[in-house]
Amino acid sequence: MRLVSTKLFAYKGAPVQLPASLSALSNDELKAQLKELQQEYQQHCDAALALDLTRGKPSAQQLDLSDSLDGILAGNYRAADGTDCRNYGGLHGLPELRQLGAQLLGSSVENTIAGGSSSLTLMYFTLLFAQRFGLAGAPAWQTRQQHRIICPVPGYDRHFAICERLGIEMVTVAMHSDGPDMDAVERLIAEDDRIVGMWNVPKYSNPTGITYSDRVVERIAKLGEIAQPGFLVLWDNAYAVHDIAAETDPLAAIVPLAEAAGTQVAQFASTSKITHAGAGVSFMAGSKALIESLVDQLGIAMIGPDKVNQLRHVALLKEGGLEKIMAGHKALLAPRFAAVEASLSAHFNGSELLSWTRPNGGYFVSVDTLPGTASRVVELAAAAGVKLTPAGATFPYNRDPENRNIRLAPSFPSLSDVEKTMQVFCCCVALASVEKQLANG
Repeated sequence: MRLVSTKLFAYKGAPVQLPASLSALSNDELKAQLKELQQEYQQHCDAALALDLTRGKPSAQQLDLSDSLDGILAGNYRAADGTDCRNYGGLHGLPELRQLGAQLLGSSVENTIAGGSSSLTLMYFTLLFAQRFGLAGAPAWQTRQQHRIICPVPGYDRHFAICERLGIEMVTVAMHSDGPDMDAVERLIAEDDRIVGMWNVPKYSNPTGITYSDRVVERIAKLGEIAQPGFLVLWDNAYAVHDIAAETDPLAAIVPLAEAAGTQVAQFASTSKITHAGAGVSFMAGSKALIESLVDQLGIAMIGPDKVNQLRHVALLKEGGLEKIMAGHKALLAPRFAAVEASLSAHFNGSELLSWTRPNGGYFVSVDTLPGTASRVVELAAAAGVKLTPAGATFPYNRDPENRNIRLAPSFPSLSDVEKTMQVFCCCVALASVEKQLANG
């Protein structure tokens, strides 16, 4: 019988060990393990911890990497074309910043716009405008009795929140190691004319950290051939340059493939996890028709983006500045992700109690507990002073049908706090697992 230690860091007592499969234990043995785990858990509770692993926020050290933004213009507010960035106008954003966005997204400068601090705002407007007015000459989604968007799961809770707020029904498909289940996606689109779009985080996906394979990208790019008019591929490339491992994941360019198939793709990215998270810039790219119809609607809602901040970002990120900053992020993030991996491997490698992803980049690690135990793990952790993303948050309507997925976000806490958090987390997983096995009889 292979034993898996549930003890990695300092614990005042003998390490608790569990077999790789709890079914190997008798009821009395399970009760004995439960008692030992409860003792360990109580010590965590007595430590009066206040740790938070809920959201993928950059740490203060990461934000420090871009502090030269302050004063970088030295009083020169003129863009390359002579535009006074202090004034109104420029809905498309500065050309030199759009060039950077085009590089990130693999698009042309002409079909890329630069916006304010949040790409989420551009995503919200894109869905709102498509729903109410229609984009790129397509009919408004609301002209249909009901409209639906495909959501690979587990996925990004903010995407789901936009759909829920706008009353767009969400239909889920499973996320595999190479991307969404494309057989299911193509079947849904072919059989249901209410499908109007599909969410994607194609590189270092939130929360699984996987990157879409070339074949998956090719199939997504061709969805316009079978979808109804107005169908949008929503391509949130939030982690395009966010590598943390020596081995990085390449992502195929979707633009030329989509253009050949006539598929409308709305691409998004931002510097939220590159420079100052709350004072960055965002990008959107798409076909000429898509971008111009969106800008036409934006012109009613705004006079123009913050071009002064856009100019600051051009000055910071040009001529190798982006690569330098991302190397700094990697140096800070890699040890935190390594600590998560070390803890999970030491506790659960080869065990059926927990499985997890090993991303080469991005901001998250996705873990799957035994079915029916994720919410209990989160509850136990909270009582011990560790905040985790709520169970179910990675699914539409906060409903994980198997109650097993939890998203870990190790970027914001210090390295030592990540280690402490993982000690508590692993104890909670083991405790919840034994509780579940005993309850099942």
